[in-house]
Amino acid sequence: MSSEFARGRLSLELERALRAVMTKRAFSKGAMLYERGMAATGVYLVETGGVRIVLPAGVSESQLLDQVGAGAVLGLSETMSGEHYRVSAEAEEPTTVNFIPRKSFMEFMDGNPGFCMELVRLLSENLHGLYHKFRSVSAHPGRPRRRSLDEQLN
Repeated sequence: MSSEFARGRLSLELERALRAVMTKRAFSKGAMLYERGMAATGVYLVETGGVRIVLPAGVSESQLLDQVGAGAVLGLSETMSGEHYRVSAEAEEPTTVNFIPRKSFMEFMDGNPGFCMELVRLLSENLHGLYHKFRSVSAHPGRPRRRSLDEQLN
């Protein structure tokens, strides 16, 4: 699966170093990892399965923005900034993630400044991917971009 929202992956070195603060979480198909507007609680590293990145567009509609798989890093920008999640993340199949709570992540980064440039790289890749994704969407304004939740769940 490609990813515009979670293009970059952690290096093996950083992932190994983070293992001490990770907890494994399992999500069934359709379960929400996090929802738009929710305070950022941490970073999600997709281990197995797939996640749909959606932008809620109403009570029963949402816009599919991307689909990501193993290796994707979700919630990094919001976790680092302390902002609310900007999109929702939903398991599109049984999915396992490694979760790093925000407080643990920030303490880890404070104690390991050598990894900060890697995070800057990841954030830059994510921003670059978003730019191309939205540029593509704006270049094709007639293309349908919204699907009802019923259509998406079936």
